[in-house]
Amino acid sequence: MTSPRSPRSSAPATPATRLIATDLDGTLLRDDKSVSERTVAALASAEEAGIEVFFVTGRPARWMDVVSDHVHGHGLAICANGAAVVDLHAGGTFLEVRPLERPVALDVVRALRAAAPGTSFAVELTTGIHYEPKYPPFFLDPGATVATAEKLLFEEAPGAAAPVLKLLAQHPELDPDAFLALAREAAGDLASFTRSSPTALLEVSALGVSKASTLAHCCAERGIAADEVAAFGDMPNDIEMLSWAGRSYAMGNAHPDVIAAASGSTVGNNDDGVAVVIERLVAEALEARQATP
Repeated sequence: MTSPRSPRSSAPATPATRLIATDLDGTLLRDDKSVSERTVAALASAEEAGIEVFFVTGRPARWMDVVSDHVHGHGLAICANGAAVVDLHAGGTFLEVRPLERPVALDVVRALRAAAPGTSFAVELTTGIHYEPKYPPFFLDPGATVATAEKLLFEEAPGAAAPVLKLLAQHPELDPDAFLALAREAAGDLASFTRSSPTALLEVSALGVSKASTLAHCCAERGIAADEVAAFGDMPNDIEMLSWAGRSYAMGNAHPDVIAAASGSTVGNNDDGVAVVIERLVAEALEARQATP
C-alpha cells in the first residue's frame, strides 16, 4: 500500500520581484510634484535589497530633475512614454530613441484635423518642445518655436532634423476618453495613441512604442522576466505596462481603466502608495534571503 502524497498548491509561487517600474506624475510624485521622505527611503531600500528601480514616464528627459537625485544603480529612466531611454547619472543623455517619423506624424496631423476640427498640436523633439499658436502652453519654453504643425515637422533634408519623440494633440471641447477613442479610430494604424492628462490632451508615439514595449526591451537586456517586475501607474498611458508586468498596482487615484488593467492596487499618490508596496516587496525579499540555506 502506497503512502498518500502530500497535497500541492494549485497556484505556483509568485517569483521574487527583481525590478520595480514606476510612473511619476500621479503615482510616485505627490500632487505638488515632490517625492516624500518615505518614498525616498523606500526607493533606496529597494536598491539595497538588489531590486532595480526604473522610472517610466511620459515626461521628457529635461523634466526629470525632480527624481534625478533618487536614482541609484544603473541611473536609467524611460521617458516620453517609451520613446527614449536616458541616463540620469549623465544629465539625461539619450541612450536610445524610438522616434515618430515626420512623414507619419504629418499623416496623423491631417487625420486628426479631419476627425476632430479644432485640434491643436505640439511637437516634442529630443531638443525641446515646439507648438502651434492655439496650443495651450502648459509649460512655457523660451526656446520654443511657434508655428503650424506642418511647418514644425517639415525638414529640408530627410533624416537631418532632431528626432520626434512624440506628437501632442489637444482639443478644447472633447471629453478626454472620447478624444482618445476618436483618434485611435482615425489614425490608430499610423501611430500609438494614449493620454496621461485629465484634459483632452493626447500623446502620439511611433506605432508599437509604449512604456511597456521599451520596459520589456530593457528587462530582456538584463535577463529579467515580466513576472519578476512590479509596476505602478495611474493613467491610460500606464495600462500596457501594468498589463505586461507580473505584479501591477493601480494607485488609489487611478483612472478606472487602469484599475481594471492592474492585478493589484495601493493607496493614492499623496499617501505614498508606491512606498507602501515597495516596503512590502523589500520585506519579502529579505525574508526569502534569510530563508535560503
